[in-house]
Amino acid sequence: MITIVFPDRDTEKRALAFLLGRFSGRVMKSGEHLVPEAALEALADQNISYEVKGKTTYEQQMAAIRGSSSSSLVMGVMCRVNGWRKHSSKS
Repeated sequence: MITIVFPDRDTEKRALAFLLGRFSGRVMKSGEHLVPEAALEALADQNISYEVKGKTTYEQQMAAIRGSSSSSLVMGVMCRVNGWRKHSSKS
């Protein structure tokens, strides 16, 4: 999966209308879109502009599936990198 963004809302709507039913993907709260690599060529063939942010990380994919907010994603990454523990209310 690749993380992309569109230059404006109109382009984003056009891209989503094209991608829907052709490719699987996710839209993040940040406005980033997670799409398969094959979708990039298809968007280019339709003259739909986009900017590639990079390969989608495992954390981004899991956040998209869970519907997590970016702040909890960042906290989870920071905990793992720094060896911190997340506290939960569960016993």
